[in-house]
Amino acid sequence: MQEAQFRIVFNGELMPDMPLEAVKTNLAALFKTDLGKVERLFSGEAAIIKSKLSSNEADKYLGALHRAGARAYKEPERIAPSLSLVQTEEELAAARVHEPSAAPMTCPKCGHVQSQSSECSACGIIIDKYLARQAQLREQTKPRSASAGPSPYAPPSSLVGEVMPMHGELKPFSVSGRIGRLRYLAWSLVVVLASAGLFGIAGIIMAISSIAGVICMGLIFIGMLVVNVQIGVQRLHDFGWSGWLLLLNLVPVVGTIFPFVMMLVPGSKDVNRYGSPPPPNSLSVKILATLWLLVILIGVAAALTVPTLVDLRQSAF
Repeated sequence: MQEAQFRIVFNGELMPDMPLEAVKTNLAALFKTDLGKVERLFSGEAAIIKSKLSSNEADKYLGALHRAGARAYKEPERIAPSLSLVQTEEELAAARVHEPSAAPMTCPKCGHVQSQSSECSACGIIIDKYLARQAQLREQTKPRSASAGPSPYAPPSSLVGEVMPMHGELKPFSVSGRIGRLRYLAWSLVVVLASAGLFGIAGIIMAISSIAGVICMGLIFIGMLVVNVQIGVQRLHDFGWSGWLLLLNLVPVVGTIFPFVMMLVPGSKDVNRYGSPPPPNSLSVKILATLWLLVILIGVAAALTVPTLVDLRQSAF
């Protein structure tokens, strides 16, 4: 019995909470083609992405497409009667009945002429098996027609189960990728310490030339702001959120709570639309994150106790 075969069909529908442009970009990367060809998949008509797949292969393709954001589905193939150049036993028996027994035959291998027989008396081959084998070889050596060019409907060139790595690559100076809570705290502390040192150097320059000092401080402030935005966007990506939500820090009231959300809320452990989860935290990351938490706690404690101490001192006088 022939194994059931399936095909993958896509009609332009998206997975929940997946933006259209992100899905197009993911499909272009998955199929290793350009966005112009992927646009054809969103015309509203059903397009066959891949056909003649087993159930397991179809499920793998569906998993890759669903992770990319495309809501594809599989459906069974219409099975056509199979064609073969190899004669069946019934056809061979019927042919032997209708052939005259006295007619001579020629061996297809050595050319020996003899009376009708299933075996060549000269070379000893079984003629029916020899003809079947030759037919199979001709089928295997038929040249395949060359495709006109890359198609957006072609299957992924890599295994669909290995589209995403287990852990994402760390990119401190980029808005792509993901970082966890501890790495976000550690990198923030490094930015603060580096900025403090550079501001100290700028202060020395300002003592020599006020204009040069102001320019240096402005450049240092811009650089610190850019790096903080980059690591903040990567932290939001770990939740599966857009980096534009970083602007919530500028909203009154919300801006006082949102930084604690970024520091305390854990990210997703699985692959999301922004990539694979970050690698495990190293010892240095854990130490730097602990130091930064101590600085924050000391600052909060000082903000709460200093006003009380000032009031007590004023009441004493």
